[in-house]
Amino acid sequence: MVLSRSRREIGRVLVAVLLAVAAVPLAGCDRLYYKAMKKVGFEKRDILVKRVKEARESQAKAQEDFKTAMERLKEIVDIEGGDLEKTYERLNKELERSEDRAKDVRDRIEGVRSVSKDLFKEWQDELGKYSDRSMRAESERELRETRRKTEALVASLERVETKIDPVLKPLRDRVLFLKHNLNARALGALSKELVTVSKDVDALVADITKAIGEADAYLATMEQQQKAS
Repeated sequence: MVLSRSRREIGRVLVAVLLAVAAVPLAGCDRLYYKAMKKVGFEKRDILVKRVKEARESQAKAQEDFKTAMERLKEIVDIEGGDLEKTYERLNKELERSEDRAKDVRDRIEGVRSVSKDLFKEWQDELGKYSDRSMRAESERELRETRRKTEALVASLERVETKIDPVLKPLRDRVLFLKHNLNARALGALSKELVTVSKDVDALVADITKAIGEADAYLATMEQQQKAS
């Protein structure tokens, strides 16, 4: 397993992958990556688990970033005196961080989709190599169950993905409005919409919490399967 390999060896292989990827078409990148990772003990199942962990962590960070951006928006609406422009700058910084995190979330989810598709294709193809029918039937059963759980997890991650932009865009609109209208009138207009925006952010945070819980359950199942194998 990968834990028995030195970090130095893994690092060398990963550097080789990065250098080689630049020289091949995009369609070949995943195959090259899988081949290199296999040399250090990473099978597609291991990569899937790793990417699910990364997606889970990315969503957790996005959740905190959205909460902070909402707090900054409330802060600027509720401000009484003080440096309004400085408060706006903090809000804009938090929103930019949320936008960057949203991109990371989308990339991580795509990574999970990609490797799971390749894993199940390889698994399905290798079922034909069994000579023992009972072992093939057991592997086929495990394939169906793992695919079902993975598809359910991906669906949960995608539900969050589809709800991020509908929350980000109204936030960005309001931040842009504030940028050009840093005055009491603008704050008054914005405060009327704050409840709606806050509800949207709260709903997204709740969806992310649910997706994180499902990712945790999925990872626990995969860990149990690895111990049993």
